[in-house]
Amino acid sequence: MPRPPKCRRVCSRPATEEFAPAGRCGRNVPCVVLGMDEYEAIRLIDLLRMTQAQCAEQMGISRTTVTNIYDTARGKIADALVHGKRIVIRGGNVHLCDGAGCPHPHCQRRACPKGAPWEKP
Repeated sequence: MPRPPKCRRVCSRPATEEFAPAGRCGRNVPCVVLGMDEYEAIRLIDLLRMTQAQCAEQMGISRTTVTNIYDTARGKIADALVHGKRIVIRGGNVHLCDGAGCPHPHCQRRACPKGAPWEKP
């Protein structure tokens, strides 16, 4: 039996949890589901320009796991762009940090007040 996956630290929810190609709105458009951990890896590596080792430390997982998550996420995003699919961000084995006690300098929740747009009750 394989070992259960380690919970990944995510410092914020995305501001928008669904993207659709222009002119192809509606629930009948095929979609790609991007996990919250995949979203966080893309945010840290591509947006904040972290290395995979820095991303791994931020998320509390190994570098090789980050590599796998990142490769999967990029493949899903490419599929959505090339084939005109919606991207829906949800799910995954993640722990959303509370911001107050997060020691990581790139935590989006540290500097934001409670009730930020991505927080859901």
